[in-house]
Order: sequence, then C-alpha cells, then structure tokens
Amino acid sequence: QVQLVESGGGLVQAGESLRLSCAASGRTFSNCAVGWFRQAPGKEREFVAGISRSGGRTSYADSVKGRFTFSRDDAKNTVYLQMDSLKPEDTAVYYCAARVLLSPNFLVFTTKDGYPYWGQGTQVTVSS
Repeated sequence: QVQLVESGGGLVQAGESLRLSCAASGRTFSNCAVGWFRQAPGKEREFVAGISRSGGRTSYADSVKGRFTFSRDDAKNTVYLQMDSLKPEDTAVYYCAARVLLSPNFLVFTTKDGYPYWGQGTQVTVSS
C-alpha cells in the first residue's frame, strides 16, 4: 500500500489563497503520476488537477485553470496544489491520489479509476 497524507486545508475568504500538500513515505512519488480530486457535499468526486511521473506535465479541470498550480518535489516525497483566487464553489474535501508507473512517461490521468491509491482528504472551505 502507498500511504498518502494531505494537509493544508482550512477556512479562507473568497479571493484568498491556500496551498495543499500531499506527502508519502519513502520515494513513492518519484515513480508516480499524481492527481488531485475534490468532492463537495452531495456531489460526485471530480478531477481537479494531475501531474505526470516525468517532466512535470500538468492538466487542470476547466473550473480551476489559471487559478490552481500543481507542482511536485520528489526529493521531499511531496506534491503541492497552490490554490489562488479561491471561490466559494471550490469548497470541498480535496483528495490526493497516486498511480505507480514502471517507466518514465508524460501521461496525466484525469479519472478516478486511473488512481489505485488515495489519501484521506483535507477540507477546504471558502466563504464569501
């Protein structure tokens, strides 16, 4: 099992920023594509952002393009989601997910079934 732990969630006002972190023990992330998903009350879990195993290629949901930035630091076994210009509709539990890949590639996975490993989630609440 790959253990993932999200942190950095909290309560902020609209227009403010927040940075989420997702950490794994060992060096798991160096061999992984990683994704961020979110789930609002009464809604399905949806894709937010993804990053490839190699080259730092990213993909974002239309709703967060231009506001969120996905980055990774494999030396720290950590990925980050920088969330700027937050809106009330960004309120959700945010989940980190990982997929182990056996060879370097630039693929980004954008669906839930693309990720076998998941963290427990961190709450983000944006007030207006």
